[in-house]
Amino acid sequence: MSFASFSEFLAMGPHGVYVWSAYGICVAVLALNVALPLRARRRYWQEQARRLRREESR
Repeated sequence: MSFASFSEFLAMGPHGVYVWSAYGICVAVLALNVALPLRARRRYWQEQARRLRREESR
């Protein structure tokens, strides 16, 4: 497949909306696969620190 210009490449004819939305969804899923476990780990360590402080104050 060859395109005459970069703007034609971005438009990808009638398939541009499908192609770029598929890429966008893929990137979003990959980002969530990284971000959600990091957030859960941070929340876990914060909860453990709170639990430890509560136990030490008793």
